[in-house]
Amino acid sequence: MGFLIRFAFWFSLVLLALPFDVGPDGEGRENVNPIQALLAAKDAVGDIAGMCERQPDVCETGASALHTVTERAKLAARMAVSMIEDAPSQPATTPKEPVTTGSIRPAN
Repeated sequence: MGFLIRFAFWFSLVLLALPFDVGPDGEGRENVNPIQALLAAKDAVGDIAGMCERQPDVCETGASALHTVTERAKLAARMAVSMIEDAPSQPATTPKEPVTTGSIRPAN
């Protein structure tokens, strides 16, 4: 999920940097040039970074949620490893009789 968010962010910056002349929109807003877009992105990142100072409870809850997700991922990984280790290691056997599947009958 994080990959998709980062991809969308960087892809939108690339689209803003490409020189398309689309003109103003229906409400009369002009296009944004790449420098304005970069400065706005920088300000947005700074604002997000300052959120912990304005609302410390949000950051505390986020840290707790991240801890919970990390612990559950570790537990799931341990369970997967134990299931793999406990699986019987028998060689694959070939059936003695031919196996027929589907509705086509074998030719005699």
